[in-house]
Amino acid sequence: MDDLLGASEVAKELGVSRQRVYQLAETHTNFPKPVAQLSRGALWSGTEVRRWAYSWRREGGRPRGKPL
Repeated sequence: MDDLLGASEVAKELGVSRQRVYQLAETHTNFPKPVAQLSRGALWSGTEVRRWAYSWRREGGRPRGKPL
């Protein structure tokens, strides 16, 4: 059986905040879809999150604004 991860566990796996997990889930079309949505939040497949993390090209810093 696959392990299920909540946002806190996904955040720990990825080295990001819980809020960032939800941002990634919203903005990255290839981020794994939750396997369940509970009143406390989403649950993801640990295997799928790790597979996604392996190929994730992490870009640091804030997005650049328009040049002045």
